[in-house]
Amino acid sequence: MMRTKLKIPRIIKKEKISGHKLQCMFNNGESRILDFNQIFTNWNVGPNDFESILLNEDEFKKVKLRNYTLSWDNVCIEAKIDGVNTVKLPYEIGSDVLYELSKPLNEQSSFRYGNIIKKARLKAGLTQEQLAIRSGTTRFYISRVENNKTDVEMSTFRKIVEAGLGKKLKLSIE
Repeated sequence: MMRTKLKIPRIIKKEKISGHKLQCMFNNGESRILDFNQIFTNWNVGPNDFESILLNEDEFKKVKLRNYTLSWDNVCIEAKIDGVNTVKLPYEIGSDVLYELSKPLNEQSSFRYGNIIKKARLKAGLTQEQLAIRSGTTRFYISRVENNKTDVEMSTFRKIVEAGLGKKLKLSIE
């Protein structure tokens, strides 16, 4: 029996909160924006709904990252655990739902590996096929990388840059 690995989106970092907009980094490396003004409008959240407390920006900003998703301790939900007893749980929205509701961060595209590789390849006057041969990959793989459709392992990125493009890879963390 062959097992398939599910790629469930998970939030690994809250990056920035501005009003009801929340920028998060997901486990695929993408930074995405969640516009809760729009989300709450689409969900028709009104004053009688338990989420209504989050319409207040100060209450909304109390969001925490718990179990790779967003959680608000200031909004409690009661759930029956055995048909009789109840427990109070924080309000959470599944990270898969949050990923679907989010939009990619616009300026992020300039920081993707694919854009950097494509720009350098064009500057060097190489086709995708030529770069693939030089770096020991395939034209299909180079295309997927340049279009940000696949992740790149550091060792492969190094091969593409140093062997394929004839450049030196310099990595900086600030």
